[in-house]
Amino acid sequence: MTRSSEGAPAATEGKPAWELCLGPEAADNTLYHEAFNGTLCTILRRPPRRVLELGCAGGRLGAHLKSLHPDAAVTGIEISAAAAAIARTRLDKVIERRLEEIDFDAEGIAPGSVDTFIAGDVLEHMVDPWHALVRIRHLLAPDAQVAVSVPNVRNLRVHAQLHNQGSWRYDTHGLLDITHLRFFAMQDAVRMLDETGYAVQDVKGTVDPVLAELFRANAGKPSVSLQAGRLRLDNLTVAELQEYCTLQWVLLATPKPAAANDPSAA
Repeated sequence: MTRSSEGAPAATEGKPAWELCLGPEAADNTLYHEAFNGTLCTILRRPPRRVLELGCAGGRLGAHLKSLHPDAAVTGIEISAAAAAIARTRLDKVIERRLEEIDFDAEGIAPGSVDTFIAGDVLEHMVDPWHALVRIRHLLAPDAQVAVSVPNVRNLRVHAQLHNQGSWRYDTHGLLDITHLRFFAMQDAVRMLDETGYAVQDVKGTVDPVLAELFRANAGKPSVSLQAGRLRLDNLTVAELQEYCTLQWVLLATPKPAAANDPSAA
């Protein structure tokens, strides 16, 4: 999860990010479990009926979906016992296991039965998000909608820090959350979905609040130059400006027909 300041563990003076976020106290942080990304709901193109959410945390996103669509049944997958306990008060079902350990037949989730799959702010935390997407593929209906969000590593603040300070400094939250294992620019996120059997239908970028004024000031220009300390970027297109000012990518995809590309059959 790309933790916002609201959902981040409380900072403790003198403690580095790895102690705060990789120690035993991080597992039961309720603020972290309460975070959710509303764009994952607004990017959906039709009301969900049977939802499977990977990394449901405390179930706030699923609960929000159910408030919008009362007929939707939401099943969450969550490995944190503390978060799963909260999610069970909000969702129809919570599976407290790692994805690779789940027997979906035993859990009552039949092949082709899921019409909406959500992986919000979770794939970047996984060692192998590619096979995770492949494993889910057979559970989805042919016209299922798949909503995924990942942090954007092609962000001006990240590049400026690396260029100006010579540092890739992990933090307790945000783009360089110390619990992130994988990093994606927009093209990487699109490629990941494409290679694992999905066709991307829509991509939305969430503007980085720190860079929002910069983005608004330059959004209408055909060519843009940006200065961040000693880092200078010239002749940026409108699309490149958006990428450098984006905090997170939210993508909507559908399963590809098996004949076109179905890695889940392997």
